[in-house]
Amino acid sequence: MSVLGLDLAVDLGAARTRIYAKRRGIVLDEPSAVVRDARTGKIVEYGAEADPTSGHETCRPVSAGLPGDGELTRRLVRHFLRKVHRRPFAARPRLVMALPEGATSIDKAALRDVAYDAEARGLMLVPHGLAAALGAGVQVRDGTGRMVIDIGQDVARVAVLSHGAVVAAATVPVGGRAMNLAIARLVEREHGLLLDEAEAEDAKRRAGTDWKPLQRHVTVQGRDAETGQERAVSLPVQLIYEATRQPVEAIVRAAVGTVEGCPPELVADLGERGAVLVGGGALLRGLGRRLRAELCMPVRRAERPLYSVALGLGRCVEDQRLVNRLKAIIH
Repeated sequence: MSVLGLDLAVDLGAARTRIYAKRRGIVLDEPSAVVRDARTGKIVEYGAEADPTSGHETCRPVSAGLPGDGELTRRLVRHFLRKVHRRPFAARPRLVMALPEGATSIDKAALRDVAYDAEARGLMLVPHGLAAALGAGVQVRDGTGRMVIDIGQDVARVAVLSHGAVVAAATVPVGGRAMNLAIARLVEREHGLLLDEAEAEDAKRRAGTDWKPLQRHVTVQGRDAETGQERAVSLPVQLIYEATRQPVEAIVRAAVGTVEGCPPELVADLGERGAVLVGGGALLRGLGRRLRAELCMPVRRAERPLYSVALGLGRCVEDQRLVNRLKAIIH
């Protein structure tokens, strides 16, 4: 796999980083994790090689799509790009990255630092909501109002788009991690069992995305809070639904508030065309149904919700004409 000299799109997520190469598609999908020796501070592993059971310190340097720890994020992205290229750059790539709505000039500078430290020859920043919409196949260039709800690992973002621009947006500090913690608290309260986040995430995924049948169960395994022994219990899917009610309600309130702040003509468009769900949280059981009931509009899940932002950034890599048409809103 040689992508030397090709333009690249980098979807920098709190949970995973995905890289899209021109004419190649997604060429990397790995955890946004760095493992370093707790004693010396030396980095020993990145991404997929990061082993949380190794006894070293596991760091998650990306937060809400931005560098939380600038130095570790720069090293992580540089490692990923060199891994994609297989050897030091013979021709430096141009990068396309997502810029979260509400980002400051300091945030933009931090992303520029990440790109140039990774030896990129240029950087284009695309509004996050626009990238998510493009990747979900949403028509964004006409004047019709469209909504995208992106539920990531640590934040959920709501964006309303019209004429190729984000016209209203909201961000709430709840996402997949908050849902996982809610499931873990439920299991500890009901069964005295301590779940790690990975097991809670797995239970959430195995619960499925269909509303019925509610009588289904999923089995989770954790450590008994009293004895310390490993033990498995069977969880009704309905309980997982109930456990995640509070973080989901926060997302619903943000979506409702965003709609209420839109002009009447866009609200009418949204009532007809609805919203699309992207991100890992879009896989949560019953979420679309709850949003439909509260928003009184159609809600559908993107065909590839985990990859929507990466694919949307990839469209900007692939189609220069698209970039030219959106030039006014691409930073």
